[in-house]
Amino acid sequence: MKKITSTLSACLFTALLFSSCGSSLSSAQKEAQAQEIRQKIEDFRFTFKATYAYPTGYRSISLSPYYDLKVSKDSVRAYLPYYGRAYIAPINPDEGGIKFTSTDFDYKVSEGKKAGNWRIEIIPKDLRWGDTTLSLDVWENGNARLDVNSTDRQPISFHGDIE
Repeated sequence: MKKITSTLSACLFTALLFSSCGSSLSSAQKEAQAQEIRQKIEDFRFTFKATYAYPTGYRSISLSPYYDLKVSKDSVRAYLPYYGRAYIAPINPDEGGIKFTSTDFDYKVSEGKKAGNWRIEIIPKDLRWGDTTLSLDVWENGNARLDVNSTDRQPISFHGDIE
């Protein structure tokens, strides 16, 4: 019995050792990744790929890889789903979700609450539906959270990555 327990403990220790060693990046790689993310944010050229949606009052929803928010110097394009209560529904069912292209918008970047975190606020001014604010929290490793607040809908959040 002792031999089985010691063998099992050795196997478990070895598995933990190899799993923790293989997944970490070196500090130089982490710094290069953080610099790349910082440059994309400052240059207004990045894409947020949504992987999960977090509707208000509902469970999280795993998303297909086709939903994104593309930001460039001259436009913001959103193609995201919407789950929740809409106070004003669109007449055309093809206009559901959070789908728009804006060429008139405010873009503000500030430091986040912790080091290595940025807060981006995007306010489109040329949408046909209510006032909308897109708040994006971005971390050095490329993870991001997008909060969408609108006067016509309940808030919704998305989790994903910056590409």
